[in-house]
Amino acid sequence: MNKAELIAKIADDAEVSKKQAGAALDSFIDSITTTLKGGGKVTLVGFGTFSVSHRAQRKGLNPRTKKAITIKAKNVARFKAGKELSAKLNKRSK
Repeated sequence: MNKAELIAKIADDAEVSKKQAGAALDSFIDSITTTLKGGGKVTLVGFGTFSVSHRAQRKGLNPRTKKAITIKAKNVARFKAGKELSAKLNKRSK
């Protein structure tokens, strides 16, 4: 599912226009991004938690030249699925 398909699904389920659904989704994404940039985390009970993790600088290997390279430190977004989401994904269909 891509963003346009998600907007269409939200619009249909919530009985709002695609423009309103798009604005809501953009606001949701912006809110999470702003919180993560500020060093916080976002927890949606039953769904999961978005957080930021720091990756330290490390040594790597250029696959083309096989030379050692240094990979810079950076912050990365993480998502840990909540208990309910995990249960729904691992539920066996009969």
